[in-house]
Amino acid sequence: MDNSKWESLTLSNDYIFSRVMRDKEICKEVIEALLSIKIDKLEIIEQQKTINIDYDAKSVRLDIYSEDENKMYNIEIQVSNEHNLPKRSRYYQGIIDLNAIDKGEYFDNLKENIIIFICKFDPFEKGLSRYTFTNKCEEVKDLELMDGTKKIFFNTKAYDKAKNEEVKALLKYLEYNNKTNNKLISKIDKKVKEVKDNKEWRVEYMTLEMIKQEQFKKGFKDGEEKGFKDGEEKGFKDGEEKGLKEGKEEGLKEGKEKGLKLLIKKYKKLGLNQEEIIEDLKEEYTEEEIRKYL
Repeated sequence: MDNSKWESLTLSNDYIFSRVMRDKEICKEVIEALLSIKIDKLEIIEQQKTINIDYDAKSVRLDIYSEDENKMYNIEIQVSNEHNLPKRSRYYQGIIDLNAIDKGEYFDNLKENIIIFICKFDPFEKGLSRYTFTNKCEEVKDLELMDGTKKIFFNTKAYDKAKNEEVKALLKYLEYNNKTNNKLISKIDKKVKEVKDNKEWRVEYMTLEMIKQEQFKKGFKDGEEKGFKDGEEKGFKDGEEKGLKEGKEEGLKEGKEKGLKLLIKKYKKLGLNQEEIIEDLKEEYTEEEIRKYL
């Protein structure tokens, strides 16, 4: 990966976001602004924490997982809409609670669990800057379950509708990477520059990108080989009836499609979002072909 890609990264990149939010003071101020609360002391449990409940269970990677005396917070940055945020937020919330219980907590002692997604798109297409979800009784509208869970989704596209000026500035910064006189944004922007000036982190990011590329290439090769083999076999079989030439063409086409499907499947397992998958595959396939299997 060339340096230009690293230099072009902004706060909306999950690696940069995680590094910046690793700063306790910035993380604390961002949470305070987003939730309109005051936090006495915030502990960042782990940057891009991966939680495994069982050795053979699916793991979940959290961008920023932090706690204060009474609450647990998970903040995620989401660039592309993969249409799975409601179920993902449910899964994240459950896995965090299970992790807490696994450490010896009793049910009664579970902290309030707040999941925050900052999205560079409107996750529910209602034009709001913020969507907050809690568990309520369907029969009695003002009766809340009070189970201590909350899911909040911010929409950078509607930054101008945010009631809190700090939130408005943060969402606008994430949307446009614009400079501002806002103290929090100035602090964040300075931290972004510090992260990008750090050679060790640049190498780490580039190494992670290289690993993803190598896994991509392997997946592409395996997918094409399997796809071409399966497709050619089908093509030759059909070729007995349609002719060898038509059979090969159909086999190659089907092989390419199977290779693409396998690649996308492996990419998703690596945690790449739709935007990243399209970007990496666009030289080999059209965007229409890629989106067909996303």
